[in-house]
Amino acid sequence: MVPEFRKFLASTAVCAVLVAPASAQVGASDAPLSAIEWLKQQPTVTLDMGLTPTEPDPDFGAETPLITVSPLGEKTLDAVGLLPPHVTGLPTTLWTKSEANRLSALIDDQRPEVLPAMQALLYTLLLAEADPPRDAGTQNAALLARIDKLVELGALEQAGALIERAGATTPALFQRWFDVTLLMGEEDLACDALMQAPHLAPDYPARIFCTARAGDWRAAALTLDSAKALGLISEEMDSLLLRFLDPELFEGEPMLTVPGPMTPLKFRLYEAIGEGQTSASLPRPYAHADLRDTAGWKAQLEAAERLARTAALHENRLLGVYTERKPAASGMIWDRVAALQAFDHAMTAGDTRSVADSLPSAWAAMQQANLEVAFARLYGADLLQLPLQGTTGRLARDIALLSSDYERAAQAGPRDFLAGLARGTPPRTPIDPLHRAIADAFHGAGVPQDLSTMLARGQLGEVILSAMSLMDSGAAGDLQALTEALSTLRAVGLEDTARRAALQVALLDTRG
Repeated sequence: MVPEFRKFLASTAVCAVLVAPASAQVGASDAPLSAIEWLKQQPTVTLDMGLTPTEPDPDFGAETPLITVSPLGEKTLDAVGLLPPHVTGLPTTLWTKSEANRLSALIDDQRPEVLPAMQALLYTLLLAEADPPRDAGTQNAALLARIDKLVELGALEQAGALIERAGATTPALFQRWFDVTLLMGEEDLACDALMQAPHLAPDYPARIFCTARAGDWRAAALTLDSAKALGLISEEMDSLLLRFLDPELFEGEPMLTVPGPMTPLKFRLYEAIGEGQTSASLPRPYAHADLRDTAGWKAQLEAAERLARTAALHENRLLGVYTERKPAASGMIWDRVAALQAFDHAMTAGDTRSVADSLPSAWAAMQQANLEVAFARLYGADLLQLPLQGTTGRLARDIALLSSDYERAAQAGPRDFLAGLARGTPPRTPIDPLHRAIADAFHGAGVPQDLSTMLARGQLGEVILSAMSLMDSGAAGDLQALTEALSTLRAVGLEDTARRAALQVALLDTRG
């Protein structure tokens, strides 16, 4: 802010701080981290985004002789979910024998980018309704870990819906909701709530931003100057908010640089002052900004591919971005778009010859983008309907094995290892070491001792998350871990997941 403007505000600076809620007056070391700072760098679940937020009801007990009432503690929110047991197929006791911090660590460790089968299972676990961990308290550690992982995956709609179901009534939950709405371009929702409950503000910049969004620019300016005078706001954020509050004062000034780590609020402020940042070098959740119509088509394509790799974007929406218009250039992503469009046109027309001609190029393009399973979900079932022959017919069968119709695909090609695996009965002693590791899991290999012990204790959720970590190692080339992961998934009743994961490891290059 220019010196004259700061001088105008000086007389009221201290008063503005004194009237601020005490809970909002925190130093940098005490302030909650932003959504992206707390990141650790399936078919997609269909959600009812019209969920009504609920709040926990405190339980009370009373000592009647003295007619006094004492709270016995608030309910934990760790049980909150979007998918009931009859949808997930998982028991409500999924987490009850485990400790919240242990579950949080296991959830944080998940890296399901490689195998879509693990992505689908992870989404199910993150969104499941289940009784809370045995030591759950009011810190909601397991719920926060689930939300953080959804954000890391780029599944912002799911994360937002989960927070709204829980109710953003604690500082930790509100902080995450605020960041999610900023990344989705829906910050008015959180700002309206913040104006009604200022004590939930993550920090002063959030209060200032929302106060300005509410139309009280003078109060926002006073709060900014007060926070700056007391050292409660960084130089970068001060410069950003000054330009946001009064852009005319900085006409002709050089553009700002981005010296510190990006946060959702910084990202939104840079965009608001006309200095929008590219999302390509930022964590995955920022890619949502490039899905909007204001972004160029290339940026939309790159963002859609990035989010589709973690199933945060449905494959049908990915196809919509791919086919939005004709590529006006060639090379790299444009060649991929052209190959996919040619194949999609052939499939739509039902032209078997054109499908046979275009399928290899389209498949190679999807392999290049690590989007093979998304492609299989789109076209696998329809490919089984076409009379494709030879090498192309075999390729079509293999693609269909990566879709939900993998059992039907097993009937449409050679009776080989993959066909047997799709039925759950692969040959016992294949020559290929990878196939042998997979086959062992379907022919008597046991569950590792440590996981068996956990199962005996009723720690089902921990076992599944541990098996998923083993599966990640197995996909990277650890064949013993691969056998143990598949054996464990089958032992806990996740047969479909085990077959999908095994087929993906067998058909895809997962070691990169």
